[in-house]
Amino acid sequence: MLGADAMVKCLEEEGVKYVFGYPGVAICPFYNSILESRIDTILIRTEQNAAHAASGLARVTGNVGVCAVTSGPGATNVITGIATAFADSIPLVCITGQVNSALLGSDVFQEADITGAVESFVKYSYLVKDAEEIPRIFKEAFHIANTGRKGPVLIDVPIDVQNAPVSRFKYPDEVNMRTYKPTVKGNAVQIRKVVKELSKAKRPIICAGGGVLLGGAEHALRAFVERYRIPVVSTMMGIGVMPTKHPMYYGMVGNNGHPYANRAMNESDLLLMVGARVADRAVNQPDLITENKVLVHIDVDPAEIGKNVGPTIPLVGDARHIIEDFMEEEFTCEHEAWIDTLNGYRDTMGRVRKPNPSYVDPAQFIRMLSERMQDDAVYVADVGQNQIWSCNYHIVKNGRFLTTGGMGTMGYSIPAAMGVKLAEPEKQVVAVCGDGSFQMSMMELATMRQFGVPVKIIVLKNNYLGMVREYQHYTYKDNYSVVDLSGSPDLEKLAAAYDMRFMRLRTMEGAQETIDAFLEKDEAVLLECLIDPMDLVK
Repeated sequence: MLGADAMVKCLEEEGVKYVFGYPGVAICPFYNSILESRIDTILIRTEQNAAHAASGLARVTGNVGVCAVTSGPGATNVITGIATAFADSIPLVCITGQVNSALLGSDVFQEADITGAVESFVKYSYLVKDAEEIPRIFKEAFHIANTGRKGPVLIDVPIDVQNAPVSRFKYPDEVNMRTYKPTVKGNAVQIRKVVKELSKAKRPIICAGGGVLLGGAEHALRAFVERYRIPVVSTMMGIGVMPTKHPMYYGMVGNNGHPYANRAMNESDLLLMVGARVADRAVNQPDLITENKVLVHIDVDPAEIGKNVGPTIPLVGDARHIIEDFMEEEFTCEHEAWIDTLNGYRDTMGRVRKPNPSYVDPAQFIRMLSERMQDDAVYVADVGQNQIWSCNYHIVKNGRFLTTGGMGTMGYSIPAAMGVKLAEPEKQVVAVCGDGSFQMSMMELATMRQFGVPVKIIVLKNNYLGMVREYQHYTYKDNYSVVDLSGSPDLEKLAAAYDMRFMRLRTMEGAQETIDAFLEKDEAVLLECLIDPMDLVK
């Protein structure tokens, strides 16, 4: 057995089904060995998207996503995908080939210090120097990636180590790292403090972040909410924790969130932040969430608690375990007047739009699309105006809503949707992007065609980098700079080039029929919706 064989054997031991990547000489031993395995390899057309595709798979399965690329530019290209996963706490193992270990530091062809380059974007990284260490390193990498606060781990393997003999392969049964022991169970004393405050609260609210979904705590949270009738708002990454139409759910908070959701959080007397970072996009004025209220911050990462705002009661641990502990405590929680108040806010503080009838109204279109999508469908939103419209108007039923909220990486939706569809082929998967973000990943139409991945893609086309144009509209009084997307491809011809069904919607007339035809079959479809270039995210 060679080092490359051991790498593949480790992935098999971890139950890996797909590796997304792009080969080069420095990773060729690994890709040669993987031919003899049960693992499917997916040739992505640019390395950044290998990490995005692995991320999509990881988010819907709860398993670690895996990507593998070559040294030098292959490794540096994947950094944006790694940083995206790190910001969103997505478990990945990213394997990079490296030049011969004897040549490290010599500036040879396609050498890059990738472990140094990704230091601020990974939970941990390894430079493998001894092929005998491969089983231990891979076991640790998967454990680190998918425990505690989840995130990407990088393994850099020089080509000579991949080609070196391994005398005895034994995959470890367990991991015991003295310096890495994440807290899972919440402190019992702190839990009782929270329960005591809940029993006294007249205006409690839960703000759920992406950590609830990452920790598999959404069902426990729903049960807790329904038992005690505690209102819920969410961050962008927490969308889907509650079905959109659940009576106890009051929408997304933040700069682009629902006004009534922000008001609900600000007026509460007890705020439970669960699996949320309290970052600027969700809470741009931290003082407001501590003023005249008890703030409870629950997070598996102790570094997040108190980083941006000081909680009244900090509680470190896994969201699911802590919520289940709450359910075991006996207490009463009476606040019907508060719920009536919030229902009034929701009824009277909705957004008012005045769409241009000469174009597709993205808000109405997304609502109509959501209603017609399957109950357990997965909706993947890109970044830009399309993301905000999606966050505010998509209706989550019993499926998933995926986007990148931490890094805000354009081009995320199509490769992530591919990862989702490969992981769960029986589910309907729709990627929604703008014409700017689409052009950052449109090369992946080739991957979809090659591997038969029937993702449905919607392009909200306004011929601008819409979010930046909108910022320039408000900030620079319509003095637009470098946001005009003139020169974009004819999407009908592009779809034909990839043997992909194409549809176009110019106005809301016939929108329902178009959506039904778009969703009818489990096939790849590209739907172009023409949006008013001057539309705003309301």
